[in-house]
Amino acid sequence: MAYTFQIFGSVKELPTDWNKIIGQQNIMLSEEYFRVLEESKPENMKCFFAGFFADENLIGGALFQYLSFIEHKTFQKDEVLCSVRNFLAKKFTKDVMILGNNMLTGQNGFYFDTSKIHTDKAMSLLNDTSTTLQSKYRRSSLIIFKDYQKPFLKNFDEIKFRRFFRFSVQPNMILNIKPEWKAFENYADDFSKKYRARLKSAKKKLEGIQKIELDFEAIKMHQKEMNVLYQNVAENAPFNTFFLTDYHFENMKQNLQENFKVFGYFSDDKLIGFYTLIINNQDIDTYFLGYDKEIQKEKQIYLNMLFDMTEFGISNQFKRIIFGRTALEIKSTIGAEPVEIFGLIKHNNKAINTFIKKIFYSLNPKVEWVQRKPFK
Repeated sequence: MAYTFQIFGSVKELPTDWNKIIGQQNIMLSEEYFRVLEESKPENMKCFFAGFFADENLIGGALFQYLSFIEHKTFQKDEVLCSVRNFLAKKFTKDVMILGNNMLTGQNGFYFDTSKIHTDKAMSLLNDTSTTLQSKYRRSSLIIFKDYQKPFLKNFDEIKFRRFFRFSVQPNMILNIKPEWKAFENYADDFSKKYRARLKSAKKKLEGIQKIELDFEAIKMHQKEMNVLYQNVAENAPFNTFFLTDYHFENMKQNLQENFKVFGYFSDDKLIGFYTLIINNQDIDTYFLGYDKEIQKEKQIYLNMLFDMTEFGISNQFKRIIFGRTALEIKSTIGAEPVEIFGLIKHNNKAINTFIKKIFYSLNPKVEWVQRKPFK
């Protein structure tokens, strides 16, 4: 059987059976989501879609993202440490090619029908595609394969991956929804006395705030306010590889429809916070959010958002909520647990690649945090 691949620069070029073979397995690899990337991706991002074929039959697909940092301000905070990191990033990393999705946490980079191809061959095809992208389309200073759980790493043991450095930074926080949680009250009853009191206190602080699910027209109406609230959170991070475009949330709703949820928090008819969710079969992926920083402190908006996301997942009987790799400790207080994830990184300059481990950890120092255990 002959295995081949083809690189597509536009959703319009994808095979007609793309969604049937790939998109239905993972919404992050669907035509609808790829249209979002095409229409409202961050300004410093370029996307490539790869299709994999056995003879002439589509058996897999992948997403590659090229990110340029030449004009992009990666660090926001005016701190000495961040200034040093910014200097190092610009010195060694002007751009990066990622197998995967830099806007999400988790393995959302590829899918193969494993009844049609062995994993070893699939990994070889992914490596060949990465090499072709580097030689024919965009040569980047860095190549990253991102977000694999530990059991999957054995698939990178071949000699072709020997120059890659394996790294693990912050874990993915995941809440597995127990079958016996038929309602939010069942979940709350599993809390220890301390955390149940904390939940009640947080809910009480939100009194007077109205929470509403926003439809497409409401998102359009509040898009500018959402952008400001999103920037409040994004600019507080010491490191950002991209910023969302002005109409990103509107575009997400237009394309993903009921698989994209937006919930707004209103005080006297003024939007003071929002969060977004992506429904991906039996999983929920938490997406971007925003809030008024001053009201957040008073009303504990972020903690309430985490509880509300959890309630949505339980009420609709999803299996997991994927909370991502930020704010680890507070996410552990609502029951999310850390799942270690790994990536592979390689610099195309062989001399620099020799020191990639030291460079990587100088730019990504380990974050110390305490895992909380809220359940009895």
